[in-house]
Amino acid sequence: MDLTLTLIQTDLYWEDKAANLGMLREKIADLKERTQVIVLPEMFSTGFSMQPEKLAESMAGPSLQWMKGLAREKKVILTGSLIVEDQGGYYNRMLWVMPDGRVGYYDKRHLFAYAGEDRQYTAGNRRLIVRVNGWKLLLQVCYDLRFPVWSRQTAGRENDDPSYDILLYPANWPASRAAAWDTLLRARAIENQCYVIGVNRVGTDGNGIRYQGGSSVVGPLGELLYGKTDDEDCFTITLSFEELAGARARYPFLKDADRFDIRL
Repeated sequence: MDLTLTLIQTDLYWEDKAANLGMLREKIADLKERTQVIVLPEMFSTGFSMQPEKLAESMAGPSLQWMKGLAREKKVILTGSLIVEDQGGYYNRMLWVMPDGRVGYYDKRHLFAYAGEDRQYTAGNRRLIVRVNGWKLLLQVCYDLRFPVWSRQTAGRENDDPSYDILLYPANWPASRAAAWDTLLRARAIENQCYVIGVNRVGTDGNGIRYQGGSSVVGPLGELLYGKTDDEDCFTITLSFEELAGARARYPFLKDADRFDIRL
């Protein structure tokens, strides 16, 4: 039981939805490998903007419709985050769009106060685990990576199955903190005995902040299966559930984990 995912590491046009959606459509159209899930960066249609009043869309907006159309056309799951207005609040919302039109979403829990994200957006209050081809994926966004309790496996002890198999992080993570990005991706994989996928952007945004990518796939023992810095890249990888199960069986560390409840 394998799962194939494609990571799109790209530069983004600053606050230009039409340009970004057109560019991403071209990249997806050019993919040669068969894939099941395509992962885009955080705020892929705008860049990491603190102007939600100008850029936010509803859940019936054009960017989500674009995702639905492309997922249906390519028969893939498409995921990444957008600026969404919902019930009077603005959210950095990660969408999980399936070929049949169904949509799941996760609102970023940890808002990046250093850039003022907490003043412009509303924090999410629930985790979301999605399923595809027998795999369970926990959706997170960028800054969530720094907070291990929010991503911690809550099963995997005694006779329970682990609560998820893959941690997924779309991001706009600056080059100045690349060492933290690399280290934390590996730490989350090791402590949760799962695959971790981080998809970051490259280029320089409208605030002059530089991004060097560093999109990565990390195995359950912390081994780097893919990593790319500086350049744009569309990379497809197939993950093995047998290898994941084997690592968990050889090193049954989760059964010794501390028990706790997440209280919001």
